[in-house]
Amino acid sequence: MPMKLGISTASYFPRYYTEDTFERIATLGADVFELFFQSRSEYTDNYADLFEKKIEQACKIHPIKIHSIHSLTNQFEPELFGLSTGRAHQDAIETFRRILHVGERLGAKYYTLHGATILKRAVKYNLDYEKIGHRFNTLYDIAQEYGIKLCYENVHWTYYHTPDFLDKIRPYVNEIGTVLDIKQAMQSNMSIKQPKVVDYKDYLKVMGNTLETVHVCDYNSDGTTALPGKGIVDFVELFKLLKSYDFDGAVIMEVYTNNYKDDQELKESFEYLKSCLQKAEK
Repeated sequence: MPMKLGISTASYFPRYYTEDTFERIATLGADVFELFFQSRSEYTDNYADLFEKKIEQACKIHPIKIHSIHSLTNQFEPELFGLSTGRAHQDAIETFRRILHVGERLGAKYYTLHGATILKRAVKYNLDYEKIGHRFNTLYDIAQEYGIKLCYENVHWTYYHTPDFLDKIRPYVNEIGTVLDIKQAMQSNMSIKQPKVVDYKDYLKVMGNTLETVHVCDYNSDGTTALPGKGIVDFVELFKLLKSYDFDGAVIMEVYTNNYKDDQELKESFEYLKSCLQKAEK
């Protein structure tokens, strides 16, 4: 199966509410999207009803389908991996379940996980990889109850900020999915000292066939982010590399609102990604 090209509703945060993004995504011509939950109020059946209606309306413009769900990390995800299994952890599990329930209703197949965060850059974290792996197993099994696969994403301000993190937890996980974020790979190099220079290719080598989703945002040599086509990333090379791994998941454009002025700029960037994918497939 060919890889799919889509956009995350996070690309509009906080400019528009989540329910006001679906028609915009359909207008761009995206076939799939990642739903980024902006607030706790969206983890409800009422919002699931609203999202369903809005997605149905958007499909009249262009058929779009949900690929994955994602949430604001610090609302609850760090406590999924907290020190205890007490009240804070149980509340986080309940929040996790509410999001999964909405995702199931909308037909999502994947959950993009950031997990625990690194708050103090100057402090050396001695991670308990066995504990992290066991916690991930529990969360993975919970997600499976809702027909959703849990996928760990590399993020420069979380535990997963180096390629070898995955290798270190792999002995302790039963199954795992992954999300590659090429911008976050660059930011890890710039914000956290690495034993060697790494880029998204090093993360991809470790992720291999566990990869389900790729987040793309362009960037410049100074680390500033940009719309795809406005920076230094060779997206034809990226797509060719993904093809070499037989990747048939979704490549999701996930940019920041300060990267563009209006929807026309977003559309031009999305069309650019389409052209890069077509070149890679020749």
